[in-house]
Amino acid sequence: MSITAGAGPAEEHVHSTERPPVEPGPVRTPRTLAAAGDLLRALAAPVRIAIVLQLLESARCVHDLVDALGVAQPLISQHLRVLKAAGVVHGERHGREVLYSLVDDHLAHIVVDAVAHVEEPG
Repeated sequence: MSITAGAGPAEEHVHSTERPPVEPGPVRTPRTLAAAGDLLRALAAPVRIAIVLQLLESARCVHDLVDALGVAQPLISQHLRVLKAAGVVHGERHGREVLYSLVDDHLAHIVVDAVAHVEEPG
């Protein structure tokens, strides 16, 4: 599967009513908001979104991600470095390979929810 960009016009999008609206939380500190912004920027690339979705299924090495996503190895490695620096993934050496996995699943929910949102009919 190759990664391709593109989404339909936002003005035609209809939101699902399956879950209740989220209530506003407490006011956050500027530092917390900046850190959240950094995390969202780390997730804001189609290849990185695809990597997170792959790692949600199971831990993978670079060549597994290359095969699954149809993206060149140097590009996969570059995106893994960004995700690792942001604390989204970590790598564990197994012999000659590094096996990448998500630090925790709750970050993947951001990606899963975003993908589900754009796939809603409308």
